[in-house]
Amino acid sequence: MEFIDILRTIGIFMGALMILVFIHELGHFLAAKLFGMRVERFSVGFPPRVWGFKKGDTDYCIGATPLGGYVKISGMVDESMDTEFMNKEPEPWEYRSKPVWQRMIVITAGVIFNMILAWFIFTGMTWVNGKVVVFAEQENGIYIDETSFLYDLGFRNNDQIIAVNGKNVDYFNDLVSPSEITSSNLFYTVIRNGESVDINIPPSFLDSIQTRGFLDLDYLLPSKVLQVVSDSPADIAGLESDDLIIEADGFEVNSWNGLVSSIESSTGPMDLLVLRGIDTLAISVTPDAAKKIGIQGGSINSLNYDLIEYGFLASVSEGYTQTIETTTGILNSFGLLLRGEVSVKQNLGGPIAIARETKRATDESGASGFWRITAFLSITLAIMNILPIPALDGGHLVFLIYEGIVRKEPSEKFKIVAQNIGFILLLTLMVFVIFNDIMKLF
Repeated sequence: MEFIDILRTIGIFMGALMILVFIHELGHFLAAKLFGMRVERFSVGFPPRVWGFKKGDTDYCIGATPLGGYVKISGMVDESMDTEFMNKEPEPWEYRSKPVWQRMIVITAGVIFNMILAWFIFTGMTWVNGKVVVFAEQENGIYIDETSFLYDLGFRNNDQIIAVNGKNVDYFNDLVSPSEITSSNLFYTVIRNGESVDINIPPSFLDSIQTRGFLDLDYLLPSKVLQVVSDSPADIAGLESDDLIIEADGFEVNSWNGLVSSIESSTGPMDLLVLRGIDTLAISVTPDAAKKIGIQGGSINSLNYDLIEYGFLASVSEGYTQTIETTTGILNSFGLLLRGEVSVKQNLGGPIAIARETKRATDESGASGFWRITAFLSITLAIMNILPIPALDGGHLVFLIYEGIVRKEPSEKFKIVAQNIGFILLLTLMVFVIFNDIMKLF
């Protein structure tokens, strides 16, 4: 990866992260102010402080460590580990002097704001862009060759996929919704040679989905050349627009996805069999160092699709549906990880993996890709923060639930010890995921 590319990856990731952190901390801040609590600091980024200003009782600042942020509320044991207030009488503006229900709202406000942000993003994207839907039923079904991942899972060429997990679907998009593909007993129903066939998918398929893909639109697209890049290997070899490549190195090619896989796995010159009009031609082409030959294909215009436009209220409803779908998918994925049904190494990513994925989404889909991955990360951040681990919002919430039930607050000493244990757990997890990210690079 070139230096400029690395800088761009970092920049895109930091942009998304700072949006998420700001919104999360804004939730805590506004809730605290709503109930008359004194907020001593609103920081995007962790210390040391590099810039800021003070207004009223609050220091608004930016920290030098851009991996999170915090809101310091008077009278609360938090990340700062400030315990000076413990030996003093509670003040009316302090967190500890407020009723349990108000403190619960303050603690959960960050998570709520992250969920609202995702809903807002999905709503805005739907309202502005509409939604392109590809119909599940296509004239020729899906294109599968024997080297494809889908073939290994049990799909076959020309299968018409009609249902996922027993639910009939109209749109191809619904076949890969997060809530469906992360379910424990995933299965698809296809029409094959006039008969209905169920294909059971093991949860372990998620281990390979990032590197091998799964039911993307390329499986619906024929291996037809739409455009040849000038002076590319394909141009030099004599390939032309509208050529249909039906064979590569002696193996049948049924899809654009299969063609790309054949090119990427080649080790030298490739012998292609090409259908041009009524003629069948043999063409030899040598991929370049990047494993490309300079052809473009895979246009959605060749598929049976529709563009659904939404009014504002319909966009709000669709945005809510996408938020719930994404949340369900993430929760299902956590369940699969905890039950050991998928590989932790392959499916748990840290900041490096997240940064690479954020850049990839932005490169592929521009602003739409950036905002979609930002919405996904916002929901992920909300779920992670509500986990019942000391030092996270969920840990504070557990203390408050305990206090509400027994009518007695846990001792400040206990909270500090629990916070320290929580920090150690989080630090250990961070070291693991970063090490895992680094190992994936090699």
